Amino acid sequence: MTTDPLGGPSGGRPGDAVLAHSGIGATADLPIPFEAVVIGSALALTASFVVLAVAWRRPRYDGDRPGTTRMEPWRADAVARLGTVVDHPATRLVLRLLGVLFFAYLLFALVAGRDVVTNPGLGMFYVFLWVGIVPASVFFGRFYRAVNPVRAIHAGLARLAGNDPSVGARELPPWLGYWPAALGLFAFVWLELVSTSGTTTSSVRLWLAAYLGIMLVGGALFGDTFFERCDPFEAYSTLVAHVSVWGRDEDGTLVVRSPLANLATLRPDPGLAAVVAVLFGSTAYDSFRESIPFAKFMNNTTIDSDLILNVSLVALVALVGVLLAGAAMATPAVGDVPRRDLPARMAPSIVPIIVGYIVAHYVTYLLEFGQQVVIYMSDPLGTGANWLGTADLQPSYFLTDNIGLLAFIQVGAVVLGHIIGAVAAHDRSLALLPKQHTVTGQLPMLVVMVAFTAGGLYLLFAS
Repeated sequence: MTTDPLGGPSGGRPGDAVLAHSGIGATADLPIPFEAVVIGSALALTASFVVLAVAWRRPRYDGDRPGTTRMEPWRADAVARLGTVVDHPATRLVLRLLGVLFFAYLLFALVAGRDVVTNPGLGMFYVFLWVGIVPASVFFGRFYRAVNPVRAIHAGLARLAGNDPSVGARELPPWLGYWPAALGLFAFVWLELVSTSGTTTSSVRLWLAAYLGIMLVGGALFGDTFFERCDPFEAYSTLVAHVSVWGRDEDGTLVVRSPLANLATLRPDPGLAAVVAVLFGSTAYDSFRESIPFAKFMNNTTIDSDLILNVSLVALVALVGVLLAGAAMATPAVGDVPRRDLPARMAPSIVPIIVGYIVAHYVTYLLEFGQQVVIYMSDPLGTGANWLGTADLQPSYFLTDNIGLLAFIQVGAVVLGHIIGAVAAHDRSLALLPKQHTVTGQLPMLVVMVAFTAGGLYLLFAS
């Protein structure tokens, strides 16, 4: 059994431990059996080579014309009616108001509440916003875009000034791409996983103040386009939403697509590979720092622990980025596509692996510790109040009590994510690589994807 940074056993119930993930909960799920790791790795490797050997011989998904899932007329009508409701101005207004209320309650707890790890603002920030954004985006599509409070505030201020919220003072430089979002995501994971003050309300307040200030200034300068590329949470949600069945066509109409078709619509803008590297590398770091070998090293070394943690996070993010870039650029592309653009074009195929690994790593954290956060939310000031009527609820630890089911979910999520990613990479490679390299040219990316999957399973086992 490992020990979390605040002294609680990482294998215990999330609600029983002192808040420890980034200081707010027992983060790591229970270690999965080694046999499950071996089986999962073998399945991932086998699936990869099966895809490479017998999958389609020409690309089926075109980023410009990805197509929609064929449906019976009554189902197509149902999707059309749903799109009408979702896109109605009243629906959009309600969703943005809910986003503003969520952030307002979060900030109220952080500002007016006690500076303790049970402050519900910390749980809402780290659990519901950061981890919850993944399932919300998988099930509902571009979730954060719909509830983004910064968009709502920006739109309100723009309309008060008589301006169009979508139009800024200048155009967003195309070369900027997703780089600001990658930096914002790294700033978040550093606060969450490395900073010694990540559990204090003052640090989270400062981070959120910087986030809101930068986003509002960027929106004023560049309009709504700034949020699409530069808001770390919106970029994260949009990235994950591309493994959802919900998508948009060229006119912005709601459509139903397979995740593979949705991944093909993800634009390879600059910085996209960096976002992928930060998300995967930071999640791997979270498992790595909880592993038994790393804990033993930390106990026996005389090197400053803060230095080790900072270097480890940067090193893992950089390693993911280098491996992804190297594998993507190993084979020249067809036409006039420069090699430097290949990492961004291949990065979407890593997104399903990221989603699978995040589900595996944080499933009990979200479902079980999330219940504890709901309980804390009834008492934002720490006075023993029960504002929301949830203070007397008792959290359920069904997954923790059924480790076989938990192991199945963990391994299954990683392997399924790998299979979807391998198929997406195969399809994209057929469109990018010269015919003489359509098989051999995929091997570097295939090896990297298998390494990511096997490494993720190993870290889940070792934590």
